[in-house]
Amino acid sequence: MSKISPCLWFDGEAEEAASFYVSLLPNSKIETIQKNMADSPAGKAGTVLVVEFTLAGQRFMALNGGTRFEYTHAVSFKIDCEDQAEVDRLWEALCANGGQAERCGWLRDRYGVFWQIVPTALPKYLGGPDREGAKRALQAMLGMVKLDIEGLRRAYEGG
Repeated sequence: MSKISPCLWFDGEAEEAASFYVSLLPNSKIETIQKNMADSPAGKAGTVLVVEFTLAGQRFMALNGGTRFEYTHAVSFKIDCEDQAEVDRLWEALCANGGQAERCGWLRDRYGVFWQIVPTALPKYLGGPDREGAKRALQAMLGMVKLDIEGLRRAYEGG
């Protein structure tokens, strides 16, 4: 187990968000839910304070801290996807219900958390031995919202 785990700050949606996230990826589960022992700025006694969960083997903590703070692009979570079907499934789920698609495989989910949905093939095209192909793949990626593996391959191969 890692000594470091990200803490995500929420205003009352910690359990809902954690449950949503663990539903998306294998090797994910809610570990513990801690309730407020007394009324506090984080909520009334008996409401959820902290949810500890594992997401694809990585430990996280979701905290209902009270006042909402906005997330920024400065911290995001990258999910490596084996194929286009996984890219599509995660993209659709994380963009649903108020999420926002952005450029180059980035999105902001309904809770405001930033994610990068990245095919594992991307480094092969951006860092491949064909430098001109890599430049074409980079230009293709910069024009994409959700990343398209076939489009990246075609750009790399010059097709």
